[in-house]
Amino acid sequence: MIYQVLLPFGGALLSCAVVWVLQYAYREYTSPLRHVVGPKSPSFVLGNFRQMANDAHLTEKWRKEFGPTFQFKGLFSVSELHTSDIKAVNHIITNSNIYRRAPYTIEDTKRLMGRGILAVTQDEHKRQRRIMNPAFGIAQIRLVTEVFVEKSVQLRDIWAAQTAQGHGTARVEVMSGLRKMTLDVIGQAGFNYQFNALDPSTGPNELNKAFTDLFHSPQSGRYAALRLAQAMVPILKLVPMPGSKVLMNARNKMFEIGNNIVSESKVSIKASGTTKDLGRRRDLLSVLLKANMSTDIPESQRMTDAEVIAQIPAFFIAGHETTSASTTWALHALSINPGVQRKLREELMTMATDNPTMDELNSLPYLELVVRETMRVHAPVVFLSRMAMEDDVLPLAKPYIDQNGQAHESLPIPKGLVMHIPILAINTDKAIWGPDADEFRPERWENIPDAAGDIPGVWANLFTFFAGPHNCIGFRFSLVEMKALLFTLVRAFEFEPAVPKGGIGPSPSVLQRPVVLAEPEKAFQLPLILKPVNAEVF
Repeated sequence: MIYQVLLPFGGALLSCAVVWVLQYAYREYTSPLRHVVGPKSPSFVLGNFRQMANDAHLTEKWRKEFGPTFQFKGLFSVSELHTSDIKAVNHIITNSNIYRRAPYTIEDTKRLMGRGILAVTQDEHKRQRRIMNPAFGIAQIRLVTEVFVEKSVQLRDIWAAQTAQGHGTARVEVMSGLRKMTLDVIGQAGFNYQFNALDPSTGPNELNKAFTDLFHSPQSGRYAALRLAQAMVPILKLVPMPGSKVLMNARNKMFEIGNNIVSESKVSIKASGTTKDLGRRRDLLSVLLKANMSTDIPESQRMTDAEVIAQIPAFFIAGHETTSASTTWALHALSINPGVQRKLREELMTMATDNPTMDELNSLPYLELVVRETMRVHAPVVFLSRMAMEDDVLPLAKPYIDQNGQAHESLPIPKGLVMHIPILAINTDKAIWGPDADEFRPERWENIPDAAGDIPGVWANLFTFFAGPHNCIGFRFSLVEMKALLFTLVRAFEFEPAVPKGGIGPSPSVLQRPVVLAEPEKAFQLPLILKPVNAEVF
C-alpha cells in the first residue's frame, strides 16, 4: 500500500526535477547575460546560497573581485544579477512596474503574514498603502512618542537594577531587552495592546518566544532557506520540512492576537455607534480603521477584515525586529567609539526633561548624526531582490567588462531575471562615501559627499528604507523610537564592549543582526558592559 502511494509521488518529483533541469539548461544557454562574470557555483541545488549563508562578507569580496555588477546562483541555480551600480539601481526603482518582487518571495511572505502590505504588489499594494498612510504620518508619530519614551524608561530601569546587583556594573545581553521593548512598543503604540514583554512578573511572552524560535534560533537561517525552496518549487510543500511547526506557531499566534485586537476595536465602534471612539485612541490600528471607514474611500477600495488583520503581522515583524536590530547596532558602535559616546551624552544631558517629545528629540543635531551613521553602516535590511517581468535594458554608470574584455554601458535584461539589490553595499560604497566608508564616523554627515545625492531613498541620502512605491512606510516610526531609546539609555549608562575587539560580527542573512563570533551556537546577541552614568538619574 505504501509502495503504491510513494511510487507516483516519487515519479512526480523526478518529472519535476527533469523539467527543471531542462528549463535551466535552456535558460542558461540562451541567456544574453551568459558572458557576465561571477563566482562559480559549487552546487546545482544550493548554488552559491550556502556560501552566502555562511559568510556575511562574501558579496563584499565578490564586488572587489568582479566589480559592482556580476552574476551568482541562488537556490536551484536560479541566476541573480547583483548590482550596486547607482544608475542601474535608480533605473530599477523608477521602473517598479517592470521590476517587482518575485512570485515565490511573495508566496513565502504570505505563508507567514497573509495578504498584508508586505505580501501584495501593484494596484493592491497602492490601495492598502493609501489607507495606511495616515497611521504613519508625522502627526501620528508625534502622538505615540510618549509610548517610545515610557518603554525606554522601563528598559532603563530593568538594566539599572542589574547594575545595582552587580555593585555598579553588569554584563548585559542588550539585544534581547531591546527586542522585548520594541515588541511592547508595537503592541501599545500599534494596537493599544499590552504584551508586557518587559514585565518579568507576567512570565514568558508567547509571541516573543515564537519570534525567537522563528528568527533568532541557530536553525533560523536553515528554516528560511527551506521555506524559500518550498515557495520556488510548490510540490515541495508536500514534503514535511524542519521548521514548519515553528512557522505555523508564529503565524497562528500573530493572527490569534490580530483577530482579537480587530474584534475588540469593532465591538467598541458598534457599542458607541460611531467612530468617535477611534478618534480618541492614538494607536496605529485605530487610525488605520478610521481611515478605512472614511466616506472618502469607495466601498470597493476599502480593506476587508482579513486584510486589516494581515497588517498586524507586518507591523509585528517590520516594526519590531528591524528597530531592535538597528538600536542594538547603535549601542555596539557607541561602545567601541567612546569619543562619540561621550559627545552624544554631553548633548543629551543638555535637555532638562527625561520625557522628550518627538520635536525635542529631532532638535538634537548630534543624535541625528549618530542615528544616520548607524543606519548607513548597519542598515538592518542588507539586500532586497526584484524580478524583471519583461525584457529590458539596464543602463550602467560604470561600464561592465565581460569575459571577452569588451565594455558594455548597458546590459540586456531577460524576462524572469532576478536582480539582487545590495542596500548595505550602496550605503557603504567607497566610490560614494570615500575610503573610510566602512568606518562609523557621525561627523561625515556635516559635509555629505555630492555623490550621495544620487542614492535613491526617502530619508537622509540613504538606501536603508529602500525607495519608490515600496519604500518602508514606517520609517518615521522607527527613527523616532530609536532616538527615544538612545536618548534614555545613553543618558543613563556608559556602554563598553564585553568581548575582545573584533569579536562581534554581522549575521549572514537578509536582516543584519550581531553575533558573538566565538559563540555562533548562541545565535544573535550583543553582550555589553553597563555602568550607571549617575545614580540620581534613577
